[in-house]
Amino acid sequence: MTPTAEPAQVNHRATYREVLAEPRFRLLFSTRAVAITADALRITTFSVLVFSSTGSALLSAVAFGIGFIPQLFGSLLLGSLADRLPPRALITGGYALTCATALLLALVRMPVAASLGVVALVSLATPVFHGASSRLVAQSLEGDAYVLGRSLNNIAGAGAQLFGLALGGTAVAALGPRRALAVSAVLYLGCALAIRIRLPRLQPGEFGGTPGSAGGDGGAVRASLQGAGLLLRGRTVRRLMLAQWLPVALVAGAEGLIVAYAGELQFAPGWYAVLMGCLPVGMLVGDLLVGRLLRPRARERLVVPLVALAGLPLIGFAAEPGVGVSSCLLLLSGLGYAYGLGLQRPFLDALPQDGQGQAFGLLGSGSMTLQGVGPVCLGAVAAGIGTGGAIALAGGAVALTAGWILTWHPSASPLPVPNYSTGSENGTEQHACSSPAQ
Repeated sequence: MTPTAEPAQVNHRATYREVLAEPRFRLLFSTRAVAITADALRITTFSVLVFSSTGSALLSAVAFGIGFIPQLFGSLLLGSLADRLPPRALITGGYALTCATALLLALVRMPVAASLGVVALVSLATPVFHGASSRLVAQSLEGDAYVLGRSLNNIAGAGAQLFGLALGGTAVAALGPRRALAVSAVLYLGCALAIRIRLPRLQPGEFGGTPGSAGGDGGAVRASLQGAGLLLRGRTVRRLMLAQWLPVALVAGAEGLIVAYAGELQFAPGWYAVLMGCLPVGMLVGDLLVGRLLRPRARERLVVPLVALAGLPLIGFAAEPGVGVSSCLLLLSGLGYAYGLGLQRPFLDALPQDGQGQAFGLLGSGSMTLQGVGPVCLGAVAAGIGTGGAIALAGGAVALTAGWILTWHPSASPLPVPNYSTGSENGTEQHACSSPAQ
């Protein structure tokens, strides 16, 4: 246990330049941005390939989302490996595995069911690789630099995803879907080589693992289930995970209705794309403003207002506004996504050192799963009350989530940290991890 940082250190505002000056983070950041580009290219191209083979819109949609939901099961069953195996081997192996998957889809003409099964099976391991990378970032950046590192990852991730979608359309048109999949495989291979060559091989004590601990008592699956249960039983960690999951899932559900909303209101062709672009633009601007201009304590105090900002504009869709007003409402909602920056330090501080990798994997896989479930649920609601009403309902639910967060996160005061040795919580101002104070 390490003592809480002094107030001056806690409120120190880092800069993006400081964050990018850290070599280990710079390597992980750059390879992750390339990998997200490859992910977007692979996912969209695979969806196109399935549609061209079957002519089924349903199977094409399944191909688009098949890699998301299994991640939660992978985190629950294998998540402990992110803390027990050397990160260089895990991250390199993750990129190599996705490279092999893309090559397999590109070169082998499998039945659609088999190709979907391959993608789903590989996605089970995704939280392990991502958890190891996130854990390494948390150990590489101190204090506010960690929060800005997450901000940079958010910004680069959104940009890389948009670029990957554009690259996918271009590559499919120029090369065809199978060769476009091969392009994504080349990008993954570049990431794997960069990590293997440039990331040093850490000893067990440097990343928190212990020799031979991958098997643990009863194997990795049992250890993963026990670790996930321990994390989710802690009230502080559970609340912070839900606070990062729910608003994003609800807004993603609303985003999934934009195309149908534009169709119902008979907007001119192409305007749905403009509307869908407003949310990521707002997210980029919000992350830049909140991350660069505000001090850590100010970000934490603004968590509840920013969550409310993510939800309240969506309520305006109940009036079924036109293109101009709808664009402004979505842009404002996107600005509210920056609320997550105010939760990064408390979340990291609440984690046990030997469970950080699994916690980050669970956080990411849970978010991905709920973002896949959200559109389905709201789509069912829209069938009864219309898309405008369903989007407004999602906004109201986000606003209610802000009220719930207010009941336990009213200010920037330190949150109680779980006592993992007893499974209870205490009110001491100490960190549950020995990483640098955040």
